[in-house]
Amino acid sequence: MRNYVLLILFVFFSTGIYSQNWQTNFEAAQLEATHSKKPIILVFAGTDWCSPCIKLDKQIFQSDAFKAYATEKVILVRADFPRKKENALSETLQKQNRKLAERYNPNGFFPFVLILDAKGAVLGELGYEKIEPQAYVNKLQAFLK
Repeated sequence: MRNYVLLILFVFFSTGIYSQNWQTNFEAAQLEATHSKKPIILVFAGTDWCSPCIKLDKQIFQSDAFKAYATEKVILVRADFPRKKENALSETLQKQNRKLAERYNPNGFFPFVLILDAKGAVLGELGYEKIEPQAYVNKLQAFLK
């Protein structure tokens, strides 16, 4: 019984350490960024149709290196633009994402990764790159120096 409890605790805490909290509410993310003094990573993605977006998520965002970095250093926001009807977002969220795109991604690049300060000023931008997760994290971190 004791081993069972220890196993459950280990799984619970180890997944919590590397969990990601992708937010969809940009204003709430800005508030959190202000209080925590962390920058924001804003990602424009088409999660159900954009092949490079899907690769970026699987190869970089789901990696242990990125998860560890994101948990400690940044606030994550995803502005998704799905095309499939079953993945449709609420009208409120669609409206917010369109406004974010007008401001930060007027050319409609996907994926488009922006590093912002808490006030929304752009510190740097990236897209999908076929590199190791730690190299991608290093590029993100370089915008903050």
